[in-house]
This record gives sequence, structure tokens and C-alpha cells, in this order.
Amino acid sequence: MAQSQDGELYHASLIAMLERVWGDGWLSPGGPDEVRRLLEGLDIAGKSVLDIGCGAGGVDVALAGGHGAGYVTGIDVEDTVLDHARRIVEKAGLSSRIGIVKVAPGPLPFPPGCFDIIFSKDSIVHIPDKHTLMRDVFRILRPGGWFVASDWLIGHDGEPSQQMQDYIASEGLDFGMASPARYRDAMEKAGFTDIATVSRNAWYRVRAREELERMRGDLYAEAVASLGKEFVDHNIAIWSNMLPVLESGEHCPTHLRARKPG
Repeated sequence: MAQSQDGELYHASLIAMLERVWGDGWLSPGGPDEVRRLLEGLDIAGKSVLDIGCGAGGVDVALAGGHGAGYVTGIDVEDTVLDHARRIVEKAGLSSRIGIVKVAPGPLPFPPGCFDIIFSKDSIVHIPDKHTLMRDVFRILRPGGWFVASDWLIGHDGEPSQQMQDYIASEGLDFGMASPARYRDAMEKAGFTDIATVSRNAWYRVRAREELERMRGDLYAEAVASLGKEFVDHNIAIWSNMLPVLESGEHCPTHLRARKPG
């Protein structure tokens, strides 16, 4: 995947391609149903929520509009996704309950204990240092608050297989994948309790095959007309590279959850 001229990874063409596959406002799979699964058993009504890596805005609309969050602060690092997210939020009529904010990569720019829930959907793969991230998340959560996320994980801590290296290279994104064990260690060392990691590999390896079939089938002609054959074919190649590592289990999308004692 080529970067835009201004260096943004999630440029307008990529957003448009991913929305064709995953729906308006979504840059990762599962949509509102996957958000519901992540939040199962938690009531976020009226709560203050931080969404790390808000992307194109669909997650924040689901958190506020679908689950009653009191206020959602969505943060990201690139202007193109942030502008897109603001349009999605405005279209949903939720601008008074969702704020979309640009941040610089690095420490989360918030004071201690200011959020009830810290949420992230398939975005913290771009943050390689999971231990520093978890300490920062712990710091800005209120006592009793929850960290709830899904992320793209690798199934082990050793050298990635050649198939995995090929897949990551084809994505062209700054993936900093970690294993479930490394995530658990990072959460434990930060001070979290009630830690849970749940693999979503079985779900997504079926879903990804269906997505690839759609990209080659009913989505293809319109996407090529709008985005160009080379770009669409490259994204089809990414999915083709992803399927073997999903089948082997080396690529394991995972739900993460932990609570700050309080």
C-alpha cells in the first residue's frame, strides 16, 4: 500500500477501499457487532470513553449512539482519517457527544484518572511498545475503569514466519505486532487485574475469505472505476497474503480486556 504524498498511511483511497469492504466509517472488520462483543457484560452508559486510534469514526458512533457512552473522545494521528471521522460523527448527529482530536505519537496527552473506559479497535498494532502503552492507559483510567480493545496480534514472540513477513510487507503499514503473552505481561506489570485475552482467529479467517471473494467479485468493477485497477489489485493481494497466516494461526486477531483496581 503506497503512502499519500503527505506521508499519511490511511489516505483517502485506502479509506474508500476499506469502507467498501467493512462499511462506512470502519477501517477494521466486524462493525457494530464486533463492538458489541467487545463490550459484552459492561455498561458504558453515561461513561467517559477514550477511543485510541478512532480511524474513520464508525467506532465512536457505535460507542455513543449504540451503547450510550456519555462522551467519547476519539484520537488519531492523521488528518485525513480525522476529517473523515468528523463527517461521520456529524452525519450521525452526535457532534455534541463525540470529540475527534489529533494527537502526536507518544504518551497519551491526558491527566491521570480522567476516563472511565479506554477503548481501541485494531489500532494499537501501530504502537510497538505495549508495556509503555499499558502503563499510560493505566495512568489515565479512573480507579475501577476498564481497558477494552481488539487488536491484530501475532501468535508467538519469535521471528515471524516468511509468510507472516510477506503479509506484513504487503500491508505497508507500521505494524508493531505482539503476542497474547506479551500483552498479558504488559497489562499485569502496569497493575491491571481481571485480564482476559480472547482469540478471534476462527471468526476472522472465515470472514476474511468472504471479504476476498467480494473484492474479487461484486465490489471489483466499481472499486476499479473509482480507485484504479492497480490499487484494487494490490489490496486483493494483501488479503491473499493474509489468509495463509490466518489459517496457520500465526495472525490472531484478539479481544483484550483488563480492569484498573479501585
